[in-house]
Amino acid sequence: MLHRYYTVKGYGEHEITIQKSRFIASVSRAKTEAEAQEFIQKIKKQHWNAPHNCSAYLIGENDQIQKANDDGEPSGTAGVPILEVLKKKHLKDTVVVITRYFGGIKLGAGGLIRAYGKSTSEGIEATGIVERTLMRVMHTTIDYTLLGKVENELRSSVYSIKEIHYLESVEIETYVEETQKETFTEWMIELTNAKNQITEGQLMYLESEV
Repeated sequence: MLHRYYTVKGYGEHEITIQKSRFIASVSRAKTEAEAQEFIQKIKKQHWNAPHNCSAYLIGENDQIQKANDDGEPSGTAGVPILEVLKKKHLKDTVVVITRYFGGIKLGAGGLIRAYGKSTSEGIEATGIVERTLMRVMHTTIDYTLLGKVENELRSSVYSIKEIHYLESVEIETYVEETQKETFTEWMIELTNAKNQITEGQLMYLESEV
């Protein structure tokens, strides 16, 4: 699993007009090629009367799945420019469909490449980008007498509190980057004079807006 990576926030849509042609960017997250294809078909069905629904997606930890489709536009003028924007922004697990309604003015190959690139960039910006960081939920059990000190130190640290359970003892769930588990454990032992019990919990991605 990747320690951290960028992807889009979720579904987004953004429209621009260039030389009377409408370019509608539909953006979504897709973890598999099947999800990407399903999204593309959905947009095509939604814009069934558009001459072009061009698309591209980038999927996998190592970008192992890359596809671009010009959907009737001159070869290399639509799908590839969309894909290049995804690569330039270092996005993963992302699919984009650009729907074009022709406005009567031909843009030429260079114009189309710029238009599809611009529409993709603006569509992604409108949707929003998040950074996903691999986190381990660490469970720390302490006595109530240590709660104030530990909570204050945690809130002013690089770690984030997920939840506090007030049971017979206090259990604090903390988000810790997977690579920082040992550092966190040592810090907590020092903070509590070893009066704690620490166990590893769920491994998950935490998202933050970029």
